[in-house]
Amino acid sequence: MDYENASAARTTALTRRTVLGGTAMAGLATIAGCLGDDGDVPEPIAIADDQACDNCTMAIGQHPGPVGQTHYEQAADVVGEDRPAQFCSSLCTYTHTFEQDAEPQGIYLTDYSSVDWSVSTDDGELEISNHLERDAFAQAGELALVVDSEVLGSMGGSMIGFRDADDADDFQAEYGGDRYDHEDVTPELVMSLM
Repeated sequence: MDYENASAARTTALTRRTVLGGTAMAGLATIAGCLGDDGDVPEPIAIADDQACDNCTMAIGQHPGPVGQTHYEQAADVVGEDRPAQFCSSLCTYTHTFEQDAEPQGIYLTDYSSVDWSVSTDDGELEISNHLERDAFAQAGELALVVDSEVLGSMGGSMIGFRDADDADDFQAEYGGDRYDHEDVTPELVMSLM
């Protein structure tokens, strides 16, 4: 009898692990598939200062930190208009993308290797500048992400991307945080920063 209960417990645990693993892999496949071939990915756009975040509705230009955009073949089905989804933070970018059934053609985040960024203090908190111009963006898969540093973005904890890995190393040495690649970002990681 104990053998049967132990066997049933192992089967349940295996099934639970399989389900959780499959769910995580499906999420990663969705995000990983977003990059496509270079020719298939639409170019990034400049984000208007007063554009509302498609995840949380905050005015994107009114807040510090990395911003993002995702491009969909059927954008109107995702955002109700024929335009890329636009976000006030890397956290909102990933949150929104993880929640969609549609697979994006491309995900762009602020590339802090390509902009003249600054860190300032607001109410005792370190915040990094935002950049909304088209040339400030790089595909998320090309970035080394410094996650949960002392420097905040619009949603609190941040995921600050650098195309140049040496820039990411320098930022991390000064402000702390952990390094992640795009394919390592999970819903659980994003939720832990909110």
